[in-house]
Amino acid sequence: MTIFFVLFHIFVHMLKQSLHQKLLQKLSPQQIQLMKLIQLPTQAFEERLKQEIEENPALDTGKDEPENFEDTLVNDVDYDDSGNEKIDTDDINIDEYLSDDEYPSYKTQTNNYSSDDEEKHVPYAAGTSFHQSLDNQLNTFRIDEEERAIAEFLVGSIDDSGYIRREIIDLVDDLAFTQNVFTTEEKVKEVLVNVVQKLDPVGVGALDLKECLIIQLKAKSENENRALAIRILQESFDHFVKKHYQKLVEKYTISEEQLKDVITEISKLNPKPGSSYAGNNKVAEQIVPDFSIRIIDGNLDLTLNSRNAPELHISREYNNMLKGYQDSKEKTKSQKDAVLFIKQKLDAAKWFIDAIKQRQQTLLVTMNAIMHRQSAYFLTGDERKLKPMILKDIADEINMDVSTVSRVASSKYVSTPYGTKLIKDFFSESMKNDQGEDVSTKEIKKILETVISEEDKRKPLTDEKLSKILKEKGYPIARRTVAKYREQLDIPVARLRKEI
Repeated sequence: MTIFFVLFHIFVHMLKQSLHQKLLQKLSPQQIQLMKLIQLPTQAFEERLKQEIEENPALDTGKDEPENFEDTLVNDVDYDDSGNEKIDTDDINIDEYLSDDEYPSYKTQTNNYSSDDEEKHVPYAAGTSFHQSLDNQLNTFRIDEEERAIAEFLVGSIDDSGYIRREIIDLVDDLAFTQNVFTTEEKVKEVLVNVVQKLDPVGVGALDLKECLIIQLKAKSENENRALAIRILQESFDHFVKKHYQKLVEKYTISEEQLKDVITEISKLNPKPGSSYAGNNKVAEQIVPDFSIRIIDGNLDLTLNSRNAPELHISREYNNMLKGYQDSKEKTKSQKDAVLFIKQKLDAAKWFIDAIKQRQQTLLVTMNAIMHRQSAYFLTGDERKLKPMILKDIADEINMDVSTVSRVASSKYVSTPYGTKLIKDFFSESMKNDQGEDVSTKEIKKILETVISEEDKRKPLTDEKLSKILKEKGYPIARRTVAKYREQLDIPVARLRKEI
């Protein structure tokens, strides 16, 4: 009996070892490249395409250019231990690359793409950056060399939001160690207040939010509301931030209407003066939708952005080079070496063309399944009609791996009648309502958002009350779940939503 158990454990161990070995099977370099291609959004794909064309002279672009190559991906390619392709130098079959077809069938253009066929490049004006603008403004001040060195260092310490988030003593030490400028805290503070904090945009160079708001108020023409606003910020900043309005009314002996005017005055200020600067260092990002969904005669129509469908073909020059080798009677070693190089480039070019087709097919099949699963939303734009959907649902439907669906959904956008949307936002977990039906957490979040938007801002709803309201609407979720969804929606707690 003991021997039986020993043999059984050995068998189980060997089985696990066999399964483990299968799971560790390496993907080929081409499979890895294909997965990377699928993951790329439109703009990144264009860059990848440009790079491939530059690196592989056998790959060319153009429209309606007749070629003489067969649409054949070189299959069963062997790789050595380093991942490089093994080439049989004794047998070069040129015929598999040459064909009499006038128009190659591997051109990737089809009819299933959006109508934006023209390549549109958005020009960006070359302007002055945020910090360059601040440096330029320093030239308008009459200051000595020491003050200029301090001012330039302070400007360099300003972050993209417009703040200097360091202690004055630390700035003094850095000036000494990095700039060889030996000064005092008083001198640095003087330059900060009289020079740096006078720069545009107003509020730049502040050490914290309180100082930033006060600088902006002082820069405006004085009136009663602004004077009171400055006083409240200077003396009772914590009460103001925490919206302890009743304490402010009592402390300053003012009416709620006066306090409301002060709040309105402060709300007009910019808490991040640097980020609003048009020439900030940040590069403007342009979202290019990878798909387009339109409603035509009551039906949904899906198209892939035409920029994902380049017209590629094999270089005519490489065609002629192969023909020359085939026609030559005497084949020298240098010719054979050249043809080996050509063969490698042709294999890579043909694979890349085929990989692009596979990428297009994968994108379309995946997005089509998502569109039909969420057809109620795409036909109405009502987020409450989004169905629960996880990656596995789509993967099972299209018979692909979950990781492939994730690559399509994670970084791509779709243009809809209701705006451009990130595809992964259509995925959500499910919860049971009071009728036992599966509903999307997106639907619950939308209802929660609506309830909060309609609340009495003088008495905002606590998470406990929100939980009760949702239960009354048929969504039995706990208070802590309400808090989690509220935070995901970037909605503050009830106390911070309070208004007068």
